[in-house]
Amino acid sequence: MTPENRNSAIAAAVLLAVFGLGAFYLPKVMIAVGNRSTAAAGIIAVLFVAAFFLVFWLRGRSQSRRGK
Repeated sequence: MTPENRNSAIAAAVLLAVFGLGAFYLPKVMIAVGNRSTAAAGIIAVLFVAAFFLVFWLRGRSQSRRGK
């Protein structure tokens, strides 16, 4: 395994762990916030999903710029 591939694998594992833990605790957070405001709970869910795609979109942009 080359150092570049190893670094990519480590980064992917860290992102998977962070978002996995976030997804595990997201229902508890949404219930707690939903007791105050259901709209805020929905916004938290949308932001979590958007952050997931944003991270990988930014990573893809970084990789494409590095390849040019």
